[in-house]
Amino acid sequence: MSRSALVGNVAAMLQDAGFVVSDRIAIRPKSFDLAARRGEELVLLKILGNIDAFDGVIGSEMRRLGSYLNATPLVVGLRTRDEDLKPGVVYFRHGVPVINPDTAMDFFVEGVPPLIYAAPGGLYVSLDGDILAEERKERGWSLGRLATELGVSRRTVSKYEDGMNASIEVAVQLEELFNRPFSNPVDVLDGADDVRDAEPTPKDPAADPADEHIVSVLTSAGFRVHPTARAPFKAVSEDEDRRDPRNMLTGHSPFTRSAQKRAEIMSSLGEITRTRSVYFVEETQKRTSVDGTGIVSCEELAAIDDPDKIRDLIRERARDPAEG
Repeated sequence: MSRSALVGNVAAMLQDAGFVVSDRIAIRPKSFDLAARRGEELVLLKILGNIDAFDGVIGSEMRRLGSYLNATPLVVGLRTRDEDLKPGVVYFRHGVPVINPDTAMDFFVEGVPPLIYAAPGGLYVSLDGDILAEERKERGWSLGRLATELGVSRRTVSKYEDGMNASIEVAVQLEELFNRPFSNPVDVLDGADDVRDAEPTPKDPAADPADEHIVSVLTSAGFRVHPTARAPFKAVSEDEDRRDPRNMLTGHSPFTRSAQKRAEIMSSLGEITRTRSVYFVEETQKRTSVDGTGIVSCEELAAIDDPDKIRDLIRERARDPAEG
């Protein structure tokens, strides 16, 4: 299956599951391919045939964007260099959860979450230690008795009951012993934080030198500007004093046909992520917006020295996604 067809299939699956899906990002650079929202659930998706193409730069970018936009970064892929991805298993690449299309279908459409995750050494599950302890005591078994049944140490059983994750083999043994499962689902929409190693959000990359004057103006107007490295927009900006609760996607370049396409995609993403979008251009333009993305010339910015007027100009030009 071509990657284009795979992206189309995933988009259709998400729509069937009740998500509103952005336009496909068909410009470069792009750290993700689609954004999708269902109620308060927002997902940024990278879709790949071979997930080995998902590198650390893209992983860091998606994790930063997930933090700024309150979204879950997620990769949907078919295989690695060595094997096909298994259904029902959550993998990880550079801190981002990875699932195959069947797992995505089960989770998003059928509401059946995955129970297994891959980590160095094999496949694992997250055990509900409290229920395990209750079942053991109800049966009248000591820690030692359960340890003997499982072929592990008493200390290991104690750790299981304290919340340590277990291999899939142990999980199957427990289910057979007690005739019930003890596995917790992997919370994909929280980035599977319950099972992956905790890592701080990667630091912002440096701003492109060509964008430094835009960053300076926005910063002086009270925005915290987070530059991007591989996204279809140059930065995500947050209102530091929260006078406007909506974050803002910003772009900057001469107003070319490519810039217009980028502004159109920013508008589509803005609707899904509930952000405003503004494109700063070098030349004075008659157009004040492209599909809801505000167009502001650098000349206009240079003529304004009042931060509140800069904010007013942005709000005037950029569509508020709450208004549709």
